[in-house]
Amino acid sequence: MPSRNVTEVLEFVLLGLSSNPKAQVILFLIFMIGYMVILIGNVLFIILIVTDANLHTPMYFFLSNLAFLDICYSTSTIPRMLRDFVSVRKVISYAECAGQMYISLSLGETECVLLAVMAYDRLIAICYPLHYTTIISYMVCVRIAVGTWLCGFVLSISHVTLTFNLNLCGNNEINHFLCEVPEILSLSCENIILVEFIIFMVGVIILMTPFTFIVGSYVKIILSILKIASSSGRRKAFSTCGSHMIVVTIFYGSAMAAYMKPRSSSIPGTDKVIAIFYIIVTPMLNPIIYTLRNNDVKAALLKFRNRYSFC
Repeated sequence: MPSRNVTEVLEFVLLGLSSNPKAQVILFLIFMIGYMVILIGNVLFIILIVTDANLHTPMYFFLSNLAFLDICYSTSTIPRMLRDFVSVRKVISYAECAGQMYISLSLGETECVLLAVMAYDRLIAICYPLHYTTIISYMVCVRIAVGTWLCGFVLSISHVTLTFNLNLCGNNEINHFLCEVPEILSLSCENIILVEFIIFMVGVIILMTPFTFIVGSYVKIILSILKIASSSGRRKAFSTCGSHMIVVTIFYGSAMAAYMKPRSSSIPGTDKVIAIFYIIVTPMLNPIIYTLRNNDVKAALLKFRNRYSFC
């Protein structure tokens, strides 16, 4: 058997988005502002849902879960990235790298399932309105939410276990700003064709199963909306679904571009740009999209502003 130069790796060096000190300062400011927008926007969105009785419905219950999930998702990676922007040596320990990968993957997979759950909620509300309150009760919402979070944290175990059981060849430089599966795979000195195939197939199942369900749900929803007699009713129905469809497109589009491709087809640098979309852009846009396209949320925001205005 050919010998392999297997070296124990205790830490990794994150190369980040840029090695230019001036560019790093600019990127620090940009991502700091983006992170503040994520925190403020999603926290305010949760407060609106909690304090306004008109928003105490299953749809907004799941939206509050999405907002909290976006806060956790961005917090699992952005603070570390901001620290690296102002650090000379961007080192992350082996255990911290595995932990960051597990948490970020778990939260990302939770969002995949949660977006499918939200599509199911809209399906029942529009296609079976008379049975909505009995099918989607409060306790059902709680059970679904708990199951969604558990599902994400269980499914990600396979990715992390397979990735960090590989032997590494001594090179500990990760061409990314966080620990991602493809980047760790590229450091292995083993024949990883089988492992890469398993990870790819698991990723396809995790992404495509909820995505297929979402597409099927919206096909049925659109067919039902087209049967609504009044144009105002159709507009309202499309409005409640439009925001969700935009979020699904951005999140799933970037996630599929990152994980549903073989490692050999990866172009250096593009994976980092793609990751920005599902780690930063989507959590930042979600509360904005749901606010601008939702009259109930805009009314709640107006009441909130009038209630706490000092003018």
